[in-house]
Amino acid sequence: MLTTEQVQAMIRAILPCEHISVEGDGHHFFAQIVSNQFEGKTRLARHRLIKDGLAEKLNSNELHALSISAAATPAEWAAKHTK
Repeated sequence: MLTTEQVQAMIRAILPCEHISVEGDGHHFFAQIVSNQFEGKTRLARHRLIKDGLAEKLNSNELHALSISAAATPAEWAAKHTK
């Protein structure tokens, strides 16, 4: 069973993150990811970047489910969270 810290580390290995939070129960995880690497990418491309990087873990069922609730650039994140 994976921990939230392990899932965070897997995501950080895919791309540099300015902010990342992962919650979950060991099988199902929910992530909020903020990275400059999302700049100029569509929402679908951002999610694919993460899911493709985790494909081996997802295909082996070591990581059962990952829901990406936010995949934002730092500017998008700041605009949404500084009101």
